[in-house]
Amino acid sequence: MRSRRRTDDADDAFGFDDPAFGFVSRLVGPLVPQWLARRGLSVAVETDRNEYAVGQPVEILIEIRNRLPVPVELATDGGRIWGWTVDGLLEASDERYYRSDRRNSIALRAGETRTIERTWSGRFKRTGSPTRWIEATPGTYEIGVFVPARKKRISDTTTISVYRSR
Repeated sequence: MRSRRRTDDADDAFGFDDPAFGFVSRLVGPLVPQWLARRGLSVAVETDRNEYAVGQPVEILIEIRNRLPVPVELATDGGRIWGWTVDGLLEASDERYYRSDRRNSIALRAGETRTIERTWSGRFKRTGSPTRWIEATPGTYEIGVFVPARKKRISDTTTISVYRSR
């Protein structure tokens, strides 16, 4: 997993990202109301191409951004702070995931964009006896990303086409 943090080119007028005052950011984030933090957070997903041959890996670029000029800490459901799906299947798998009652949160500085890269192998994991990996058949697939914020999931999707190579 590669994760990079980036802030917009504009200077932080309020000084929340100043290294000398980083503690201010940690103090202010939890004070921002959750409804405002949800509205200020956005997610985006894109792939390196729109079309792939059967079995070809898909590079996925995910961005989670705080559009607010103040730091935020957003509470999430079930311990997960973000995730990706293919046609609604979490991480392209029909495997049952344990959903924790534990709460978690994602914290972002003022104007911060967190960039995450993932690769989907072009296969679906099918559980059973035995567990198998099935190549995606030709067609259209929806790649999604989400932050499971309490009360409202923040999400984005894009579509790709898979074709049979000749």
